[in-house]
Amino acid sequence: MSSAAETFRGKVAVITGASAGIGAGFARHAASLGMKLVLADIAAERLADLAGELAKEGAEVEAVPTDVADPASVDALADRAYERFGAVDLLVNNAGIMAMGYSWEIPAERWDAALRVNVGGYVNGIRSFVPRLLERGTKAWIVDVSSVGGLFPSPLMAPYSVTKFGTLALTESLAHELRMKQADIQVSVVLPDSVRSEIFRAAGPGDGTPPEVAGFRARLQERADAQGITAEEHARRCFEQIADGRYWVTPQPEMIDAGLPRRTEMILSRTDPSYVSPP
Repeated sequence: MSSAAETFRGKVAVITGASAGIGAGFARHAASLGMKLVLADIAAERLADLAGELAKEGAEVEAVPTDVADPASVDALADRAYERFGAVDLLVNNAGIMAMGYSWEIPAERWDAALRVNVGGYVNGIRSFVPRLLERGTKAWIVDVSSVGGLFPSPLMAPYSVTKFGTLALTESLAHELRMKQADIQVSVVLPDSVRSEIFRAAGPGDGTPPEVAGFRARLQERADAQGITAEEHARRCFEQIADGRYWVTPQPEMIDAGLPRRTEMILSRTDPSYVSPP
């Protein structure tokens, strides 16, 4: 039995952004570990389909349509989780959206949506669940999904870079705060690289997209299709590292290990920024 199975079997997991991509991978793998699931996503129909699939395979699962950008909606998610299972052991803040283009051309509403979902959604998860985890006082886990994009800012996807950098700051602050409270709550931040999903296709292109933006998006999607690991394999690697007690969860460390020394030296030497492109 893997360390993750030993650690998480019978525990209750709440996963946001669970209906597709990385979130669905987390849900499927958590179910395979014998966890009880509360799955949240704004895409209600797709969420219900996944929950139905997992229930047929024997999982105990509750699907809760949720807008993570709305604090009241996340409070309702927490209420439903505790009503159904009486406890929550693991919170995975994963819901996120992509916006691509020149930073000054991305519409204000897309910028606002990225900030409200990708950062605000995690803040809402923390605000809704941490007080209950502290009150219960048993071992618990909070996992925030950032990205290698939280270490390496990218052109033509500034909202994503901004919010994934923000996730790193939020998660590290939370880890410090829970240590101050001497809480038995492990905090981890996940830094995925390329995972097979439709995230770049879902980001466009739309009418009037500059060709360089469309080309950049297409290259990233092609890289995900060709080099990305599956969402289920990504989840397996993450759960094993979380069970091992790691704060930094790096399911694909190769790009980090290759690019971070150069980026660190750039900062230490105060040289002009250079883009660390994916291999």
